[in-house]
Amino acid sequence: MNRIQKRFATLKAEGRSALIPYLCAGDPDLETSIAIFKNAVAAGADLIEVGMPFSDPVADGPSIQTASNRALAGGQNTERTFEVVRAIREIDNEIPVVLMGYYNPVYSYGCEQFVEDAVDAGIDGFIICDLPPEMDHELKPFTEAADAALIRFVTPASDEARIERVLDGASGFIYVISFAGVTGASKPDMSHVQHNIELVRAKSDLPVCVGFGVSTPEQAKAVGEIADGVIVGSALVNAIAESLDDTGAATDATATAASTRIEALAAAL
Repeated sequence: MNRIQKRFATLKAEGRSALIPYLCAGDPDLETSIAIFKNAVAAGADLIEVGMPFSDPVADGPSIQTASNRALAGGQNTERTFEVVRAIREIDNEIPVVLMGYYNPVYSYGCEQFVEDAVDAGIDGFIICDLPPEMDHELKPFTEAADAALIRFVTPASDEARIERVLDGASGFIYVISFAGVTGASKPDMSHVQHNIELVRAKSDLPVCVGFGVSTPEQAKAVGEIADGVIVGSALVNAIAESLDDTGAATDATATAASTRIEALAAAL
């Protein structure tokens, strides 16, 4: 049983949903980012999503796009993102850590070497936004060999046939997108969320986690009552942005800006 399976089994026994914060590696700089991730773990995160900065994050809204740009401007790259993961492992070797990003950097790095180096750093799974099930054969053999999850999306546009295709060979957990659009652009569409969770659970035992648009403790509580996990990204990235000075540099408040909100979200679940 890998770390993702162990954590969801523990949470199921405790009768609560997972809080899964997304944070962008290297935002606003490497040293501060490492402190942000470590504080997020201490604040009550159950799993961690490490965002891999990319110049064209088409699934992300302005908040995460801007965070990616800040990180890239500060020199963040794939190797430095693995450095962030290793720093998380220095303080917690049990929490599941998944990498969320886009396929271009993976392909450029080389799929086999990318998975090997990511898992060696401490990654348990991968969410590749622009890699559909029909194309993940280039990456999947290496994630399977490493016992790492390749996590797939279900969207409001996914019908039953599409969900069956998504579930075929899926691992880790299923990521249900709460509305049609980019991250942080709207609030969860609970009717679609409920419907798609039911469709997934009718055909799979994998945990179902919901992301895109969840920002407040009240929203997290509502989603947590029907899902196995709640993913929060833009609200945390916004908290980091609001803590920066006029030049975009970190201040004394930046390292704890996200963890303060994570504590409130965790308390709601």
